[in-house]
Amino acid sequence: MMQQFKEYLIIKGYSSTSIATIIKAVGYFITWCEKENIHDVTEVSHNDVMGYVQHYNVKGTGKKTIAHYIMHLKKYYDFLQEENEAADNPCSNIKIKGIKRKVLYEVVSTEELEQLYNGYATDIHIQQTDTLKNPPPMHLQNLARKRNKAIVGLIVYQALRSEEIMRLQLADMKLREGKICVAGMKRTNGRTLKLESGQVFDLLDYINDTRKAILHHKEVTSPKQELFFNIGSSERRTSALNMLLAHLKQINGKVKNLDQLRASVIVHWLKLYNLRKVQYMAGHRYISSTEAYKANNLDGLKDDIAKFHPF
Repeated sequence: MMQQFKEYLIIKGYSSTSIATIIKAVGYFITWCEKENIHDVTEVSHNDVMGYVQHYNVKGTGKKTIAHYIMHLKKYYDFLQEENEAADNPCSNIKIKGIKRKVLYEVVSTEELEQLYNGYATDIHIQQTDTLKNPPPMHLQNLARKRNKAIVGLIVYQALRSEEIMRLQLADMKLREGKICVAGMKRTNGRTLKLESGQVFDLLDYINDTRKAILHHKEVTSPKQELFFNIGSSERRTSALNMLLAHLKQINGKVKNLDQLRASVIVHWLKLYNLRKVQYMAGHRYISSTEAYKANNLDGLKDDIAKFHPF
């Protein structure tokens, strides 16, 4: 399960250092559960987590450190929920008081989001270097780039979460209507969103040409309904999203991870639409999740959003 959790964190865009820290923090909690004779971490309650917090309070651990432990543990239970291993997240409503919050994400402007999409090159030439002595065939790299550009559009225009993107089906694309249907998940509601006109043409090109070329390369002959595929043999798409993130960072150094881009889009939506409409567009289950973005739509996102309100 920890290996799957690690792959989940990679998809989310966390660095190797952050992943190691998160997994270590979860390990602390699992060790504490064993000492407390809590044998199934998937059935941990809110009170159990509060007992864990009290354990560190008694030890004299700093509030900021405890808050980080709970923040990391919340990520683990978010993961367990998505894997249908836990019914709810026992950390959801736990906040450690007395900590001064700081800005975590810098909001990426509308113009910069547009540039990430328009500036994403789909035709490239990779040369041999000291670090890349045997680059992949150029035609495969270009196929991957065209697939990635379609994904970038769904992030910067529709603010889709990476997990939602990877679950998209061909039937979800209503290109004649200029719309996309996003299925609901445990953490988000389903919704139907408008596609940008230029985005529709790129998606048509991807579905009619690029996607078929990828399936041909993979020697897939039976019908497939998934919208996106890996170029290689692996069915896990963490490496593809990791590479996509690296490309976006080259275009704009302000980019930290894919959640930051989704959050930036939601902040900009709040300047254009009412709260309920943005709640629907973002797929938030609770209006409070959307309100957290509204409170910071001029000064950037506070880390309360990242810690206590799911993207």
